[in-house]
Amino acid sequence: MKHDQLFLTGVERYFDDTEIIVSKTDTKGRITYANDVFLRVAGYSEKQLLGQPHSIIRHPDMPRCVFSLLWETVAAGREIFAYVINRCANGDHYWVLANVTPTIGRDGKIIGYHSNRRVPRRDALKQVIPLYAALCEEEEKERNRKEGMARSTAKLGSLLADAGVDYDQFVFTL
Repeated sequence: MKHDQLFLTGVERYFDDTEIIVSKTDTKGRITYANDVFLRVAGYSEKQLLGQPHSIIRHPDMPRCVFSLLWETVAAGREIFAYVINRCANGDHYWVLANVTPTIGRDGKIIGYHSNRRVPRRDALKQVIPLYAALCEEEEKERNRKEGMARSTAKLGSLLADAGVDYDQFVFTL
C-alpha cells in the first residue's frame, strides 16, 4: 500500500513550542537523519525512517504545488519557510512551520537538505488551512496529476502576485 493511501484518523498531534523537529535528507529526499522529536511526533522508529523518502510523512491535504515549490527552491540553493501538514505513522497529523535549507559540500555543491520544523502559529493556520484546501481542490480537478499541479501552481502564483509577495514573504505575513 502506498503511504498516501494510509488511513487518516483526523486527530491532530502537538509538540511543545520549545521543541524542534529535525531531519536531514540526501539529494533524492531520502531521510539520513531524524531527531527524537521527529520520531516521537511522527510515530516512527529510526529504523523505519532512515533511507525512506521524506514523503513517507506526506499528508494528502498538503498541496503538491507547495511541495514542488519547496523542492525547486532548495534545489536552487536557497532556503524556504513553509507551513506543512504531515501524516503520522498511525494516520494522525501534525502541522509545522518548516525551514528547509540545502546542505552544501566542500566543493560548493548541494549534498543534501536540512529541515528544522517548529510549532506553527494557530492564527496563521486559520489562513493556511483553507488556502491549502483550495489548492488541493484545484489539483483534483484534473485527472492528470501533472495538469492538476499546474492548476494549483497557477492559482498559488496568482494569489501571491495579487498580494505582491513571494511565498516566503507570504508565510511571514501570516
